[in-house]
Amino acid sequence: MSEKRDYYEILEVDKSADAKDLKQAFRSLARRYHPDKNDADDAESRFKEIQEAYAVLSDSDKRQQYDRFGHNPPGGSPFGAGGFSDFNINLDDILGGDFFSSFFGGSRRPANTGNDILLRHSITLEQAFTGVKEQMDIDLPSKCSGCSGTGAKGGKTTTCKACSGQGRVRVRQQVGPFVQDVVRTCDRCSGLGSTAESSCRECSGDGIVVEEQSLKVTIPEGADQGMRLRIRGKGQPGKYGRGQPGDLFIEINLEEHEWFERSERDLIMSLPLGYADLVLGCEFEIPHIDGDKLKITVPKSSNSGDTITINGKGMPDSRGRIRGDVIVLLKLDMPRKFSKSVRKALEDLRQDLLSESDVIVRMKADADDRRRA
Repeated sequence: MSEKRDYYEILEVDKSADAKDLKQAFRSLARRYHPDKNDADDAESRFKEIQEAYAVLSDSDKRQQYDRFGHNPPGGSPFGAGGFSDFNINLDDILGGDFFSSFFGGSRRPANTGNDILLRHSITLEQAFTGVKEQMDIDLPSKCSGCSGTGAKGGKTTTCKACSGQGRVRVRQQVGPFVQDVVRTCDRCSGLGSTAESSCRECSGDGIVVEEQSLKVTIPEGADQGMRLRIRGKGQPGKYGRGQPGDLFIEINLEEHEWFERSERDLIMSLPLGYADLVLGCEFEIPHIDGDKLKITVPKSSNSGDTITINGKGMPDSRGRIRGDVIVLLKLDMPRKFSKSVRKALEDLRQDLLSESDVIVRMKADADDRRRA
């Protein structure tokens, strides 16, 4: 059997530590090694060890006896015949209710607050560029007018018998070797302290009905895929007419554009060109999302895969001050079929542009370029 470690060493404090130091050390270590928060193999044993050390050192009589006799005081264990496993310590008072509420389903958010709602709304790239104000008719949950959201017929409620109107009940919870009293929200009344005498027929006792609501939504210029707009208080109503309503989130979905793809503030497009256009150069104008024409100038002797950057013609930022760029990817468009006259012209062109010996010279030159790179 392994020898017990020194209690002061376990709590990582000096022998001169006062009650405040002991409590602070215990809180820190217990939070670190609690089995529900630490999945290490020795977490449970360390947690019990920490509790035992604190149980002794926080009691002035037991601490005095420990300082004098160590782990083997006269008369045996300081915890009685049952040993430390039968000893109860109020962890809730030491660690605080928030520590245990995280384990047993608690939350810092008020229990009666309504849930948030997420809706997805599609817009075009042009609308994202300019921004848009829309009047949206949406089916949303709202407080039942027949019972004022209480879920009770005529709004009549009675004191909850389970919690005597307190909204919270005290239950016993096993925490490691200890039996711990934990205060929880009453399940029967959901923390309200009252229950319905009879259910409202309009909402079947839920206190919530779904109704169409008209909302004005402003989508800012430069809106991007996945952006969420928050409308406070337009989510699910608070439970039984008492809690605060949740919020409504509208998530932006960008529809596919005919030729543009968006990358943050830049717009990327592929421009299919014939061989003559790449060799001789050309100019194009296409409709742009800003309402103007987008002028694209392809320089002479361009290759498929080259890119052209048109500065300041992309998407604006959220403040509408800075615009990104348009990046044009040149792509050789190869027809699937040729007329006889075109085929004959291509044969003649091939002889003029690149003979068999020229191919070998070009291959060697490309290899030399790769080696130098």
